[in-house]
Amino acid sequence: MKIAMMARNANLYSHKRLVEAAEVRGHEIDVINTLQCYMNIASRRPEVYYNGEKLPKYDAVIPRIGASVTFYGLAVLRQFEMMDVFPLNESVAIGRSRDKLRSMQLLARDGIGLPVTTFAHDPKQTEEVLRLAGGSPLVIKLLEGTQGIGVVLADTDRSAKSVIEAFRGAGVNILVQEFIKEAGGTDIRALVVGGRVVAAMQRKGAEGEFRSNLHRGGSAQSIKISVVERATAVRAAKAMGLNVCGVDMLRANHGPVVMEVNSSPGLEGVEKATGIDIAGQIIDFLVNNAKPGKTKTKGKG
Repeated sequence: MKIAMMARNANLYSHKRLVEAAEVRGHEIDVINTLQCYMNIASRRPEVYYNGEKLPKYDAVIPRIGASVTFYGLAVLRQFEMMDVFPLNESVAIGRSRDKLRSMQLLARDGIGLPVTTFAHDPKQTEEVLRLAGGSPLVIKLLEGTQGIGVVLADTDRSAKSVIEAFRGAGVNILVQEFIKEAGGTDIRALVVGGRVVAAMQRKGAEGEFRSNLHRGGSAQSIKISVVERATAVRAAKAMGLNVCGVDMLRANHGPVVMEVNSSPGLEGVEKATGIDIAGQIIDFLVNNAKPGKTKTKGKG
């Protein structure tokens, strides 16, 4: 099989592992810098060029699109889809997951457990937003934030109001969510590949840090998740339309609640915590499922 991987940094652990897993299985894989691609959007002849040359025909594409280049990355991925190249995750599904508000709306529609989440445009509605979210402490989250950046914990209604009004006054869109105190600064990341959870880890934030992101000094360990947590992760992936993703959940008193669905999950933390070959399972999924034109949307929507 001939595989393209869209990635700006070929030296990241996740990207090196995917290359290694593909090559050890006898497949050819090219790492393509997303931002150096350019497209010929010709009628019935879609093409992608890279470093001055037209890219060859690939059987599958693995999109590892950074949040900062989502718009352009999805445009390139759509072009591959138009060329009947099988995507590990489709452009429409990635777009859903990158929009925090839309992803929450889709998860809520499907009855998946969520923290109470509110959203408003007018700063004058701040007090009503606080009331709907259940009052402080509250988590205030930028719609565009990643890796814990742009996430604030407000301990009091007064501080929450100040943060919300400051963000909205600057024209920044935010979500306001209830704080799941009983989670104790830990969360669960479940890795879903092809409609099943293949690994799970528990992440704990650094001392004094409510965010559990490993990029912020958190730690991780392998964990056995419950049947309900497993089902929640699979349903969340299905709601987004993602074949491969990391589903971040908190253990609330009333059951698991989904915080985020990550369409390009890092592999280092979960592979080292669990000892499971996630990269290999991703390549195996591609081999078993990649067929020309086998995309649900073909770049539409």
